[in-house]
Amino acid sequence: MGPGPSNPYPEVIEAFTRPVMGHLDGVFLELLDETCDRLRAVFRTDNALTFPVSGTGSAGMEAAFVNVISEGQTVVVGVNGVFGERMCDVAARCDANVVRVDADWGTPLDPQRILDAHPAPAVIAVVHAETSTGVRNDLAELGSAKGDALLLADCVTSLGGIDVRLDDWGVDIAYSGTQKCLGVPPGLAPVSVSARAMERFRCRPQSWYFDMGMIADYVAARGARAYHHTAPISMIYALHAGLGVVLDEGLEAAHRRHQHCGDLLQAGLEARGLTLVPPAEARLPQLTSVRVPESRLPRGMGEADVRRMLLDRYGIEIGGGLGPWAGQCWRIGSMGHTARRRNVTLVLAALDEVLD
Repeated sequence: MGPGPSNPYPEVIEAFTRPVMGHLDGVFLELLDETCDRLRAVFRTDNALTFPVSGTGSAGMEAAFVNVISEGQTVVVGVNGVFGERMCDVAARCDANVVRVDADWGTPLDPQRILDAHPAPAVIAVVHAETSTGVRNDLAELGSAKGDALLLADCVTSLGGIDVRLDDWGVDIAYSGTQKCLGVPPGLAPVSVSARAMERFRCRPQSWYFDMGMIADYVAARGARAYHHTAPISMIYALHAGLGVVLDEGLEAAHRRHQHCGDLLQAGLEARGLTLVPPAEARLPQLTSVRVPESRLPRGMGEADVRRMLLDRYGIEIGGGLGPWAGQCWRIGSMGHTARRRNVTLVLAALDEVLD
């Protein structure tokens, strides 16, 4: 139960045992098409250009930015954690004029401040579920009032765990990762791009590999394919299987399961006298940030020592704080196959044994 990769669904593990075929084999292309259809379902979008980028979530972030940003364009970025900071870095590398809208770590972004930050930005970029803090940021209000700007959203930790509605919310470009709530090992970055955003694709983005105009020829059209790069066959198998598990369960049911586990965990932590960081109305159920006072740690042990003990003794992996929260809080993930009541019970029981 950490902020990183969760245990894969059993169906995903089985998918890795399938024989590897050629990346232009007709059978594989059919499976890739079906995987893209399943991604549209979990993103809740009709976007034709919806596909898995070969790379982790940060590859999805870079692909999203390099294809629509030109030198000197203004990009407004909401920043309340590590991944908002990373968005600023990527946009700056595209030679954009980056306008930051900061909020304190552990607090949600104010959509109106973001909308008021610049009169005519090319892109508004926000992390939907900030992995470094466990905070949920609003996308619907930004989408309804974005004007001519493109709305770009990081959905790495949200997709499959909480509600994501690209079309209803007016999100133009979204990217995610496989290792969080989709219950698949890391290695792919699901991406979805609206027709409106495709109209603003750069003819020649800075990256060849992440040129989505070229990739669109390979992925979005059924039938004949233009070669772009060699797809990671086994990872596509795994994503296809993981999405199948989520859709068979039902998106609403999967969201309820994550919410139930998050509620149990957070109530249990508070009952043990620990302080949750984000305000209740902005907390993610799938990732919980909690402060653990030094006074509660075993004598002579730091918080990292206790996390190591939890891993070695109980097989429980808890993430430490990032950035200014390093050494000050823990991040406990409950995502994908890991989001089960029995795992929450185990974590709370283990904390009862190790904390003073």
